[in-house]
Amino acid sequence: MDTDGFGELLQQAEQLAAETEGISELPHVERNLPELQQAGERLRSRALTRTSQETANVKASVLLGSKGLDIPHISQRLESLSAVTTFEPLEPVKDTDIQVAVFASLRCHGGRNLIDSRDAAVHDKGFLKNEKDNALLSAIEESRRRTFAMAEEYHRESMLVEWEQVKQRILHSLLASGEDALDFTQENEPSYAGEVGPPGRSSLDSVEMAYARQVSGNGKTQLNIVFYREGGRANEDLSVIYIYNEKIVNGHLQPNLVDLCAATAGLDDKNISEMWAMVKQMTDVTLVPASDALKVRTNMEVRMEFVRHALHYLEQSYKNYTFATVFGNLHQAQLGGVPGTYQLVRSFLNIKLPAAVPGLQDGEVEGHPVWALIYYCMRCGDLTAAMHVVKRAQHQLGEFKTWFQEYMHSKDRRLSPATENKLRLHYRRALRNNTDPYKRAVYCIIGRCDVTDNQSEIADKTEDYLWLKLNQVCFDDGGASSPQDRLTLSQFQKQLLEDYGESHFAVNQPPFLYFQVLFLTAQFEAAIAFLFRTERLRCHAVHVALVLFELKLLLKSSGQSAQLLSHEAGDPPGVRRLNFARLLMLYTRKFESTDPREALQYFYFLRNEKDSQGENMFLRCVSEIVIESREPGVIDKFTSDTKSVINKVASAAENKGLFEEAAKLYDLAKNPDKVLELMNKLLSPVVPQVSTPQSNKERLKNMAHSIAERYKAQGISAKKSIDSTFYLLLDLITFFDEYHAGHVDRAFDIIERLKLVPLSQDCVKERVAAFRNFSDEIKHNLSEVLLATMNILFTKYKRMKGASPTTPARPQRVMEDRDSQLQSQARALIMFAGMIPYRTSGDTNARLVQMEILMN
Repeated sequence: MDTDGFGELLQQAEQLAAETEGISELPHVERNLPELQQAGERLRSRALTRTSQETANVKASVLLGSKGLDIPHISQRLESLSAVTTFEPLEPVKDTDIQVAVFASLRCHGGRNLIDSRDAAVHDKGFLKNEKDNALLSAIEESRRRTFAMAEEYHRESMLVEWEQVKQRILHSLLASGEDALDFTQENEPSYAGEVGPPGRSSLDSVEMAYARQVSGNGKTQLNIVFYREGGRANEDLSVIYIYNEKIVNGHLQPNLVDLCAATAGLDDKNISEMWAMVKQMTDVTLVPASDALKVRTNMEVRMEFVRHALHYLEQSYKNYTFATVFGNLHQAQLGGVPGTYQLVRSFLNIKLPAAVPGLQDGEVEGHPVWALIYYCMRCGDLTAAMHVVKRAQHQLGEFKTWFQEYMHSKDRRLSPATENKLRLHYRRALRNNTDPYKRAVYCIIGRCDVTDNQSEIADKTEDYLWLKLNQVCFDDGGASSPQDRLTLSQFQKQLLEDYGESHFAVNQPPFLYFQVLFLTAQFEAAIAFLFRTERLRCHAVHVALVLFELKLLLKSSGQSAQLLSHEAGDPPGVRRLNFARLLMLYTRKFESTDPREALQYFYFLRNEKDSQGENMFLRCVSEIVIESREPGVIDKFTSDTKSVINKVASAAENKGLFEEAAKLYDLAKNPDKVLELMNKLLSPVVPQVSTPQSNKERLKNMAHSIAERYKAQGISAKKSIDSTFYLLLDLITFFDEYHAGHVDRAFDIIERLKLVPLSQDCVKERVAAFRNFSDEIKHNLSEVLLATMNILFTKYKRMKGASPTTPARPQRVMEDRDSQLQSQARALIMFAGMIPYRTSGDTNARLVQMEILMN
């Protein structure tokens, strides 16, 4: 039976399929049971989704309708909005022609003409409205375009300035030219002169402190240039650099900075004392009038004087060495006779040449070789003593006495060309291979010949080598001299700096030796850069640079981004320049945070220097100290116009957004307009905040009250608009402090006296008109002021409603009047909020309306 049932069902299905194929144009679809199940599930899910969406729409309509919103009207309004055409130019109104309208008006004689005239007037009005709207939209679009272009330009300029500062930091992280190690840290940059000490403690070591400070003799003089107040501590130290700057600023006679530094640095270090003696000797030159240091340094007279001073220093130094040697060995020296260089040299040779040396020629004088006596007398710088020896041995020396007399009495220690040629010829023929090294050396010095021979047999020390070669340096054109008989100062400088270099002199030797080699050959910049690379000697290098800078002998780099030591295009070969500004900033970076007074003194040397943007380097460095430390103090006596300096520093701080620091600086510069302008910007965001101890608002409030009290006591005032805004902000701060403290009545009295918002409907228009004159700092706080005032009214309303029932002392009518007055004041606030030309947030309006409704 079951089989018959299924068979019948199969027949019906086949028949239905045949009928469907016959009448339908649809393609035949064959599906198995799993496919049918999947299709059914998809249809079911679609039905459920459509039902859930309709259910959600119904729920949303019920919710919005319960709040009093008309859903159909809202939908129509939303559909009518078009964001596309809001700020797009309008299409011109068709069929509008002003001339047609005018002619139509002129043809008005009957009813039909009147209708035409009216139609033309309507079209004319539409055309003018369309043109007006297009003009407004065009102006808006043009303003938007200019605003974006201006913003992009400002952003580009800001990025360029920031990148320039980053480049300067990167370049300043190099200790010297050719360094590979770079430090790209921007926030906390490393020190370049050792580790920085803890905050509040000096980062200067004993030697640096000796340079920077010198204890005052009477203990009464105090620094008048105090850039930071160090906890009120009395400072009885007098900076050496301060003494120098003080004289310069006050227009006194310029002191000798070399003497100041030498006296301060004359500690127990013999090398330091000798270094400053050498600096003093080399810088005591007569300068020629010139427009820049390069012309002075390349002047032949100045270069000749450099060489003479270097020879004098080497000769005096050797004479001191001879004294020390003789008096340290008096028994062996057998010092006696008439005091003088001759007896000193004779005693020195008793120690230097105790036994007979083979190869020495032309006999002896008092038991010592003639040429050795002559050489060492010349080495000590005493040509008179050498002439004494020559006269005593003149029979053995031939024409040498005549040549030496001419050499001795010449102005620049130079023989005449004829005598010099004669001596050189005699040297080449008879003395070039002579076995007496002293004789060869004396002839090479007097005749300036055979410059390739280093005379290493007797010039075995670097100082002896320098003395010998400097004696052979010539400054004439040398047209008749052969290359082996000519040595210029530039050639000798190149030989020492580039050919031999640091590796030749500085290996296993104290750094002062190579510094001496460079400095005595007038390569001041290279000498300073070399000494600066040694940490413990960095302070000496900086002060030597300061001495040369003040004497206008220092060759400075033309750009602040150059390496510490560089050669610039257009300079003569061998000339090096020192990046003086970078040198000072590298040196002061160690202690500018802990000893800003001293750093400021060094920066004052940059008062006439400009950076790549044309900004004064002194002001730039001072402003960076202020910005980084955020603890400005007093700048005094650096210039006759101190206010101008402080104003520039304050402007730099303001441009960086450091308004609080800038306000303090403007206050020091006696610029009340800028002080109160910045204080208004600082106070405006914190006015409605809750004041807590150590908070930003508390600090700014105390600062503002201090300024206000001082200005009132001294009768200082700013522009009327700025002044009124400042004091109004202070009153609003007091209002909010009372409001947050719960003192409702006192807060209400304050806002009532300020007359900032209307508390009666009669004065709403008056307050709206007055509101237009308020500054943005006041307007930005309007929402909070309105909410606080409405909260106060609502609190008073609730307090009155929650009070005890009426009594004879408080009749019902009085309470009703008070209730009506509070409601009227609340309505006045609502009207004011709606009428002022200032857009408040929707949340503010909603809360105001909500509280006003609750009071009715």
